[in-house]
Amino acid sequence: MVPRRVKTLFLLALMFLIMMLIYSSHVKQTQPRDTRTLQDFYKKTKDALDGKGRAAAQPVVDSASGKAKGRIPVDKDADGDVDEDDAKLAKEMAGRLKAAEQQAKDLANAKSPNKPDPPSNVVGVGSAAGGQKKGPGAADEEATDEVTIELNSILKKSPVVIFSKSYCPFSKKAKGVLLEKYYIDPPPYVVELDEHPNGAKLQARLGELTGRTTVPNVMVTGKSIGGGDDIAELDNRKTLIDKVKSLAGKRVTMKERFVEDAAS
Repeated sequence: MVPRRVKTLFLLALMFLIMMLIYSSHVKQTQPRDTRTLQDFYKKTKDALDGKGRAAAQPVVDSASGKAKGRIPVDKDADGDVDEDDAKLAKEMAGRLKAAEQQAKDLANAKSPNKPDPPSNVVGVGSAAGGQKKGPGAADEEATDEVTIELNSILKKSPVVIFSKSYCPFSKKAKGVLLEKYYIDPPPYVVELDEHPNGAKLQARLGELTGRTTVPNVMVTGKSIGGGDDIAELDNRKTLIDKVKSLAGKRVTMKERFVEDAAS
């Protein structure tokens, strides 16, 4: 009697369990699914990938091809959100990438056999070279060098050089003493600055070197012994020959032309 009752209870319990499973399955099928959580998760994931509402991910560019190879993650410190630390890290990474790209370019240029010249060293050919502009400082320096070279060339022509002007009476006076009253060998070299193409520049350069800006300017082995009045004073004191020889030495033979005639 007892086993039959237990068996009956067991069957009833099993039937109830089966009915509950069937009912719950039917309820799940008929009830609409709540997709809110899945949709929110999808939207958040998509926004994170696209960078919406946050700082956009920086592209990584291939320095060889110039094409994008990928993107730098926005969340640099991997703390789950984008904050000031991420922006700072992104800036540092961008700087390192730029430096690495420049270093790669420099290495490529250094290894190239046909390394291009810097723009400052490029000079045109033919009319292009003539058309290039020079700075005012470079032009002035070049002109000064040309005048200095020309002045040195003149001073080498004779130990005694007279810088004169054809119309100047003081120049005429100095030339009369040095060229007519005295015999000088080798003879003095005379430069008429008013007839010379670079006369004004030569006179200015002489002023810088000797402190004398007027003519005549008598030079002995590159040193000025004065102008017309100075030459006349040395002649009157009978010290002109000694002055010239003290500077020129044996390079010059100098004496008065008419001493013997006056003595006789």
